[in-house]
Amino acid sequence: MRDRVGGPCRNFAGPTDRLSGRRYRGGGTQPARFKLMLAITPQMKILVATQPADFRRGIDGLTRLCKDTLGEDPFAGTVFCFRNRRKTAIKVLVYDGQGFWLCHKRFSEGRLHWWPDARDAATQRLATHQLSVLFSAGNPERTGAAPDWRPVGPQA
Repeated sequence: MRDRVGGPCRNFAGPTDRLSGRRYRGGGTQPARFKLMLAITPQMKILVATQPADFRRGIDGLTRLCKDTLGEDPFAGTVFCFRNRRKTAIKVLVYDGQGFWLCHKRFSEGRLHWWPDARDAATQRLATHQLSVLFSAGNPERTGAAPDWRPVGPQA
């Protein structure tokens, strides 16, 4: 890691193995306790905010926005998606029961071509496969992209 001037940063020790206190030096597989992933399942409620959000906000600011502006409980496990004014980035906020996840994706090229209209409501609900299309800067309302999720079970 480098400091602001380009020299080696003397304060950075790197991630450590908390049980043994040894520093993880890379090269090979990382210990299993470092591998974390946010899983968005088809059963989760996914809401897309129609108005752009101030991306200087962090977790506390976005949870306040969920409560006050969107009228939703951020502790309910709902996945909230926000965009910036220029449509060049997306932020996703979700509570997993232990804490909040805040994910930020900035597109290296291009912008979002689709986002729901603000005149209908403060939020629009999306399905899981539609969210994955949105993450790729695609149009989730385009038909034929992916089939809707439906529960597997005995058919009547």
